[in-house]
Parts: sequence; structure tokens; C-alpha cells
Amino acid sequence: MRDLLRSGDAAVATANLAEALEGSERLYRLPVTRAFEHLEPLLEGVITPVPLTVDAARRAAELRARHYHRTRCRISLADAMLLASTGPGDSVASADPDVLAVAEREGIGTIALAGGG
Repeated sequence: MRDLLRSGDAAVATANLAEALEGSERLYRLPVTRAFEHLEPLLEGVITPVPLTVDAARRAAELRARHYHRTRCRISLADAMLLASTGPGDSVASADPDVLAVAEREGIGTIALAGGG
């Protein structure tokens, strides 16, 4: 992850930023405002926020409809938004094997992060 951040090519889909901030409070009891204080400096140059466009929302819906299965491929709508937010030549970094598998099937580059399974 450190190398990815140092590359200057890191981005985050805003839908996934919201998911991470919510998880910080719900799972780790770190209030959203405090978590955002830690992330905000990264969002001012190291990580580029990618807003969800109407076209990306449509692609996300299509991706999830095409790939989701309740036991074999449990990608969330936020996962689909991540994949739909990519552009030509982009890669997705994730520890989630389902996200990585769908990305590969869709021709999106992947970067496997530790912690998947």
C-alpha cells in the first residue's frame, strides 16, 4: 500500500471513501469526523477522489447485476461502484477476492492487498 500511495497514481471512489469512514465508526469506534481528519491530508494531493458520475452509477448497477451471486460472488454495490469508477489503464487495489475476480473478468487491472480471504 505504501508503494501505491507513493506512486502518485492512487485514487479513491467517493462512494468507497464514505464506506471506509462509516466503517471506522461502526467497526472501530473512531468517529467519522476524526477518521476524516486523518484522511483529509491524503485527499489534498496523495489520493485523488473520484466522484460517482451518473454513467459510473449505471455501470455499477450493470456490474453487480451481472456478477453478484449470494454464495459465489458477494460483491456489494460499493464494490461495484469501485469497479465502475475505473478508467482505461486503471487498476483496482483490494484485499477482497471477489472484487479482484470481477475486476479480472471485466478486464480491469488488479493489485491484491494483504488481508483477503
